[in-house]
Amino acid sequence: MSKITEQIEAMAQPIVDELELELVDVEFVKEGKNWFLRVYVDNPQEPIDIDQCAIVSERLSEELDATDPIEQNYFLEVSSPGAERPLKKEKDFEKALENFIYIKTYEPIEDAKEFEGYLKSYDEEQVEIEVKIKTRRKTISIPRKKIAVIRLAIDFSAS
Repeated sequence: MSKITEQIEAMAQPIVDELELELVDVEFVKEGKNWFLRVYVDNPQEPIDIDQCAIVSERLSEELDATDPIEQNYFLEVSSPGAERPLKKEKDFEKALENFIYIKTYEPIEDAKEFEGYLKSYDEEQVEIEVKIKTRRKTISIPRKKIAVIRLAIDFSAS
């Protein structure tokens, strides 16, 4: 994690804790000419609403204005991670067990770089995902160091 995102996470964590929310992720990215500081929050008890995001945004903005940890101009966005939230922390993986997920790898594994299926197990070294290939199911082990993206996904094939 970059120094900036670590700083912002440290600033945001007390704010979301006080509001009994969950800090899901922080990213600082350049898109085109603009920089974006994105903070993803969720409500573990019920769906998060726009008012809760606005409160986090206001409080974090005040903190950022006071400490000014980012040199360049940027846009602050506070939002829900959505239904396809990333799996970043141990508790994310625990909650995702037996759920449908999407994985994109840095290099091909069994001739593919993208996988969708059900998370069967995980540890520090790898994740196991059960994929459906035509009419059969297959479990694939993917080393975590080869994973570029891993997130919850929506299974549109489920009946």
